[in-house]
Amino acid sequence: MKSPQIISQRIFELPELLHQVSRLRLLSKSIAFTNGCFDILHMGHIASLSQAASEADYLIVGVNADASVRKLKGPKRPVNNQHSRSTILASLIMVDAVIIFEEDTPFELISAILPDVLVKGGDYSLDQIVGADVVMAHGGRVVINPLVEGFSTTEFIDQIHRL
Repeated sequence: MKSPQIISQRIFELPELLHQVSRLRLLSKSIAFTNGCFDILHMGHIASLSQAASEADYLIVGVNADASVRKLKGPKRPVNNQHSRSTILASLIMVDAVIIFEEDTPFELISAILPDVLVKGGDYSLDQIVGADVVMAHGGRVVINPLVEGFSTTEFIDQIHRL
């Protein structure tokens, strides 16, 4: 039986997520972390999340809060609010946990979780990845996923405006 309430159970506040991480570590499970705005979900996101999920036993996705997205993308973004974006992500089979972060970057979140694997998209280089130094200093690794060409939320929005 499919149970829709499991979706909301995958959206965490930090104390509950850290408790879950501790439990997983006791079970010798590996933890991957990735983050982004995920404003309008597309195939590029699915590919990146699938790759991130393949890197560990448990995938945590950090989602930029609405105010953070506005700072990064401009005053007309996000198109979808943080509740909608986190609910959609939590409904994906490859995502185990979703957490919204209010800060401009997920540095504090990454520092608290200390994932075994930090995953970012191919539009970043290692020196640009927030938290990479912290993860590697604790014996973790950083994976840069290749981008899926032709998929960009900003480009999709621009294309819609051109119609």
